[in-house]
Amino acid sequence: MAKVLMKGNEVIAETAIKAGCKGYFGYPITPQSELIAYMAKRLPEEGGIFLQAESEVAAINMVYGASCAGVRVMTSSSSPGISLKQEGISYLVGSELPSVIVNIMRGGPGLGSIQPSQADYFQATKGGGHGDYKIPTYAPANLQEIVDLTYLAFDIADIYLTPVYILGDGMLGQMMEPVEFGTREERALPPKNWATTGTRGDGPPKIINSLRLDPADLEAHNEHLQAKYREIEEKETLYEEYMTEDADYIIVAFGIVSRIARTAISRARAEGLKVGMIRPITLWPFPVKPFVDTRDKVKAYLTVEMSAGQMVEDVRLAVNGAKPVHFYGRLGGIVPTHENILQKLREIAGGVN
Repeated sequence: MAKVLMKGNEVIAETAIKAGCKGYFGYPITPQSELIAYMAKRLPEEGGIFLQAESEVAAINMVYGASCAGVRVMTSSSSPGISLKQEGISYLVGSELPSVIVNIMRGGPGLGSIQPSQADYFQATKGGGHGDYKIPTYAPANLQEIVDLTYLAFDIADIYLTPVYILGDGMLGQMMEPVEFGTREERALPPKNWATTGTRGDGPPKIINSLRLDPADLEAHNEHLQAKYREIEEKETLYEEYMTEDADYIIVAFGIVSRIARTAISRARAEGLKVGMIRPITLWPFPVKPFVDTRDKVKAYLTVEMSAGQMVEDVRLAVNGAKPVHFYGRLGGIVPTHENILQKLREIAGGVN
């Protein structure tokens, strides 16, 4: 299949349609509005239902309803809009309803700006709503990876009966790159015999609800969810290691920042600094293994984010005090440059050596 030049937001939408998404409910907000506009045109052409809801709160509850009926369903928004969806997301988790939720992050807090950010890491990976839960969270670094991870997100949602996040930022949503949709290896999916599509006289009515008033029942349900999260951690963690074999210093970055870090690594190695990178692709489950494998070999880690420091906490947990973990971040929608990262590496190397 030939490659086509597309914008990031539109790539997510087209891949979702090709993955069998039949319902989209959302509300426009920059910098992801192209996604909803694309869905408005394309999804009905493919026999799906598009609806611009009256609010983000309404949209996430429509996702709940469509998922109850067994439909592959998606919503998207940007940071403040995702905040409005948090109660409904918790309901989806409690009811074990598959869905895909896209967050093209912008600067905050509050309304903030429309510039790119990575400051929703905590919101996505630590359970932004109420209750003990986790959501698989994918962080693509380029538009071809958006294709691959969007396909995967729908499958993971159906296999584990869970919402799944695709977490990008304003740059990934707005940039254009050639992509190839092609064929994909589909995972074996369980039957949706839980869906509220009618029993046709075959068994009792199907009821989907997150309300469990009996404490023992709720505890058992939570224990079931925690077991599921352990299985996801064991089987579905994704990451990339880049030039870590001989590295003295390792950058940790995700999404668009990881692309900038590659240039910093090339520049650093030209100066004689042996630098590599660990790139989490799943932000949850967070990839602990590459840190366990490298922490006895390297001198220090540098976590780079478009935030005040969020993923760095998971990095420090994974390193477990074995080596120093440094941080460099930019705020307010400012994107770090490779020169910013390189200068921080020079400072670390001077201090550690």
